[in-house]
Amino acid sequence: MGDLPEYKKMYELIRRQITDGVYAEGSLLPSENELATIHGVARPTVRKALDRLVVDGYIIKHQGKGSVVKGPPKGIGILSLLSTTSAVGDNILTTKIITKPEVKTWNSAFSFSISDREKELGCIYFERLRYMNGKPVFYDITMLPSNYFPRFTTLNLENKSLFDVLRTKYQVEVTGGIQELFAIKADTKLQEHFRIKAGHPVLQLNRKIDTNKMGLYIYSQVFCITDEIGVFGTF
Repeated sequence: MGDLPEYKKMYELIRRQITDGVYAEGSLLPSENELATIHGVARPTVRKALDRLVVDGYIIKHQGKGSVVKGPPKGIGILSLLSTTSAVGDNILTTKIITKPEVKTWNSAFSFSISDREKELGCIYFERLRYMNGKPVFYDITMLPSNYFPRFTTLNLENKSLFDVLRTKYQVEVTGGIQELFAIKADTKLQEHFRIKAGHPVLQLNRKIDTNKMGLYIYSQVFCITDEIGVFGTF
């Protein structure tokens, strides 16, 4: 992380500590002054890192109390999970790669138009299936412009967050985007992935995701079955 700004180094450090359980859910982080002293950085650097942790769902700031740990978010990047049967925090999320990342020609991105430049560059294409406690709940297809992500096809994405990989390896961060939602009936492929019968209702999301790099967009199509979970998120 040598090339990262100081606040991003702080963000990654505290985020890793939360993920590793150094700071448990419900615990209070050290104050901004204490963190600045411990890590030898300026207080504005700490504040900026904490603000990012708030946006990404790792902590909550309480006036007069400090930063309270929420724990690692459970979800698929922008979306997070709400369980209708038990706390999501008690469940185990895993990822299976259906189609490994590969470079393809690029003429369209689901329901979104793409630029001539994007078409010229081609895309990195891959498919994943997300499980909760061994039950498939998300199937997603992702397209990335190939020029921004050298050697991406060699990466192992099994049980890893795509947005974490993009942030830490390529310094690409999500800043917002557009998503379109549809209620559909499961086709043959979705029946196979989700182990469901023909006609089972499925939630489909087409997403064009903005990043901190000008002209760089991430496109994805996500399918979700919501029998036992709900989804939420901000864009």
